Amino acid sequence: MTSSESRDLNMVSMLWAGPELAPDIAGLHAGLFDEPWDATAIAKLLEHPGATTLIAKAGFPKASVGFVMGQIAADDAEVLSMGVTKEWQANGLAKKLMEGLERALKRSGVKRLFLEVAEDNPSALAVYKTRGFAEITRRKAYYARTGGTAVDAIVMSKNL
Repeated sequence: MTSSESRDLNMVSMLWAGPELAPDIAGLHAGLFDEPWDATAIAKLLEHPGATTLIAKAGFPKASVGFVMGQIAADDAEVLSMGVTKEWQANGLAKKLMEGLERALKRSGVKRLFLEVAEDNPSALAVYKTRGFAEITRRKAYYARTGGTAVDAIVMSKNL
């Protein structure tokens, strides 16, 4: 399989994720974040009644290549975490994950979606801005960086 075939969005399966997929999400998280969440913490989040999580799988055999974790509270929801493997970044998978999450949240009656993103993550910021999110505030020095200075979290929201 060529690298372009391995990145064909038509070959990606989007699945609802429950606690049984916590190890897959933890593996993805560990490869993407300076302070990764372990499988136990992720499983607890996925057990929450308001959890709404999608995982993207691709290839043969299917491998986990991305995820988005959301949580509903009344008519608001929050994106808890989202990530896409480096191999799958910059080809629309993050947008596809967000579209799927937003559809599910709308069906659940959610009116407003919140998230926070590190100011030094321009690709994530671009995805969120093209999805209609706007900055509402910042959390100073919120994200620790390995061997570096902490960076601000940009808090964003969107009406659904």
